[in-house]
Amino acid sequence: MMSKFEKTLEDSIASLQPAKQPERDLWRGIELGIEAQRLNTDEETNVPHVSHRQWFAIAASVCVVTLLWFAIPSAFTPNNDEIETYALIEKMSQQQQSQVSRLLTSFERTPALTEDWQAQLNELDEAASAVKQALKNDPNNTALIRMLHHVYQQQIALIERVHAPKWQQI
Repeated sequence: MMSKFEKTLEDSIASLQPAKQPERDLWRGIELGIEAQRLNTDEETNVPHVSHRQWFAIAASVCVVTLLWFAIPSAFTPNNDEIETYALIEKMSQQQQSQVSRLLTSFERTPALTEDWQAQLNELDEAASAVKQALKNDPNNTALIRMLHHVYQQQIALIERVHAPKWQQI
């Protein structure tokens, strides 16, 4: 037994035309499309042909990019803040080297309490170099700047602890 909905659906389907025929022959348009595709493709390499309009668009794009490259150099070069940060880091490194040299000179006659302190100092130098290299890629990273400062402080503390007079070790 069919419901009212099913009966209505079946009647609607029966009233439809069996097939819709195109109003004109479509094969002619398909044939022209295939022919145009073949003409726009290089026969030997099977590479699509590039029209004059496409070449013009490519050339215009290259010109725009080139103009932007030279008109806005700040987008592609470090800005003044980055240059100032580089200068600050270099100044900080120079001051550290100077202070380490002065400390080593002042403790020249004082015997070191351990033997491997220079290896530790070299490790700290390598750490400072790694941080400075990272700062070249990200000069405004305050965490890296603090880390470099901390490494420098560790170098000073190491030299002072190793060469501390015996009366200060109590």
